[in-house]
Amino acid sequence: MKQLLFEKKASSMKTRKRISKTAAYTIVGITSTLWILPLIWMIIQSFAGPEGSYQNGSLFPKTFSLYWYKMLFTDPNYPYWRWFLNTLLIAVICLVLSTFFTIAMAYCMSRYRFKSRKLIQSIGLILGMFPGFMSMAAIYYIFKSVGMVGDVAVWKKMIALILVYSGGAGLNYYVSKGFFDTVSKSLDEAARIDGSTNSEIFFKIILPLSKPIIVYTALMSFLGPWGDFIFASYLLGTQRESWTVAVGLYELITKDPGTYYNMFMAGAVFVAVPITALFLFLQRYFVEGITGGAVKG
Repeated sequence: MKQLLFEKKASSMKTRKRISKTAAYTIVGITSTLWILPLIWMIIQSFAGPEGSYQNGSLFPKTFSLYWYKMLFTDPNYPYWRWFLNTLLIAVICLVLSTFFTIAMAYCMSRYRFKSRKLIQSIGLILGMFPGFMSMAAIYYIFKSVGMVGDVAVWKKMIALILVYSGGAGLNYYVSKGFFDTVSKSLDEAARIDGSTNSEIFFKIILPLSKPIIVYTALMSFLGPWGDFIFASYLLGTQRESWTVAVGLYELITKDPGTYYNMFMAGAVFVAVPITALFLFLQRYFVEGITGGAVKG
């Protein structure tokens, strides 16, 4: 009798687990489909024929070609290549600066104990809660007072944008600090016994062990400038040669959507390719950077 009850209970548990797993897979499948359908639709629209689909009022194009990709790089009114290179240059410089600031800040907060450390952490946490665009007006007039926005050279506007993106990077140190907290402090102590300085410990011992969190931080530092529209449109003004891709594509879709709708789709697809390829290539390090993976003590 007991054996029969036990078998029924086990069978019931297996059934419940199977139903729960099926429900979970169904929810994930539906969510993934809803998430990926707009992307697929955008890609299809980018390969539309010369007639496009906006003016025809059709959901899908009637013909397919590379016409809009060709227009993307040959239309003299919209220098997409220039926008792309501007965005790439700004994003790469911000990647280097922001990654260094974030990693250095995280290491200091993880390893050193000094006066006002808790206060600095609290202030950083509070400041990080405020959206960056709240300071746009103040930032604009500060740069205007030193001649870096407005009717000035393109390179000055780009430097201003780089300073905006990388200036507050140190406030995003919390994830990196959690990673450094898992690195055994005995490594530091052993290195100091051997006569190593703090900078030697950081650059020669800690950083080689921190590839996952460096990759994670670098990707996050690259994504911000790569897709930002608010600060870029505010600081770069109306000079088209200084625009980034986000500002240029917005101009495409707002000034003449009937003509440039499919060209906008092609530009959106093309700008997504580099970051998608980079993420897929560095995905393993990205996951390790979030979950940990250092030498624990």
